[in-house]
Amino acid sequence: MNKRKLKVGILFGGKSGEHEVSFCSASSIIEAMDREKYEVVPIGITKSGCWLSPRESYLALQTGKIEGKSRIACKSGSDEKQLIVISKENNEYSFVDKLDVIFPVLHGPYGEDGTVQGLLELINIPYVGSGVAASAVAMDKDLMKKIFQQNTLPQTKWITIKRKRWILEKKKVLNEINNQFIYPIFIKPTNLGSSVGVSKVQQSQELEHAINVATSYDRKIIIEEGVENAIEVECSVLGNDEPSTSIVGEIQPAGEYYDYNSKYIDKNTKLIVPAGIPDGIAKEVQRISKIAYLAIDAAGLSRVDFFVQKNNNTYKVYLNEINTIPGFTRTSVYPKLWEKSGIGFSELIDRLIGLALERFKDKMSNKTDYPSTILE
Repeated sequence: MNKRKLKVGILFGGKSGEHEVSFCSASSIIEAMDREKYEVVPIGITKSGCWLSPRESYLALQTGKIEGKSRIACKSGSDEKQLIVISKENNEYSFVDKLDVIFPVLHGPYGEDGTVQGLLELINIPYVGSGVAASAVAMDKDLMKKIFQQNTLPQTKWITIKRKRWILEKKKVLNEINNQFIYPIFIKPTNLGSSVGVSKVQQSQELEHAINVATSYDRKIIIEEGVENAIEVECSVLGNDEPSTSIVGEIQPAGEYYDYNSKYIDKNTKLIVPAGIPDGIAKEVQRISKIAYLAIDAAGLSRVDFFVQKNNNTYKVYLNEINTIPGFTRTSVYPKLWEKSGIGFSELIDRLIGLALERFKDKMSNKTDYPSTILE
């Protein structure tokens, strides 16, 4: 008797500025999934937050644009996970898919920040990746850095400023930054990814404009001291309570630093694997990656980013940030590092789905309102 295929919902699109990036990740994952094991159910989310039917979602992946008339709502039954597709034209609805697990590929706010994870918790369905708390903390760079600080992990000097204070005390804020930091510095929105709204500031005359840009994206911004002679390296993490780390890779950005253009547009950005750092420093990066992952209680997957400062023959490691839903195309850093570490793209997807089911089983082990088929 053939084993039943798992129905896997792929969430993509979303309301963030990384909407288009999500299309690329979702298409790569769907293409690589083993159809002998999985039945794929794509679920596109528009920029306004509407969830579309699987049929319209497939069309969106083909055209690169989400549009349609059917809408999805979620229903949690006592023994099955269902989606309701509602036709906007005649207000009829039907139950169409009983999903076993969801793979969110939603980068940035309203997808990577715990909001979608909270919805999936409410409808009691397994999902790939970190839970609500870890997702929210990793997206909020202020909270993330405070947790890293509590775990005595090495970071550059930083402060957080709220938009309201910037509006009311602009001159005072500028003086504080100029007195506390050595240029260059980086100005970042706290709750965005993919380097959206990030500026590198070389001198005080550029500071006000950079803060205005960052505060146009978020109510909280981060001021970080730059690292001179920095090598940007990244490490992929895979697992739940006992995570594994990949080989360390080095990013050589096309631009002055690893901004949005260098990440997604300019093809001259390079990923060097293994990174051009001593083995002992690479092991230290892997060690810190695992600590950071466990510190925020991440699950499934994350990519951890670092600066390694080189002065003559000495090296110093600085933890930059952790990303709980990193880019997931075949050329993205997260899967490329695992490929170089011996885990291919399709196998990586299998492992992530397995980890999602493992985590769900662990979470539900003291409850009785879960579907037995998921836990077999």
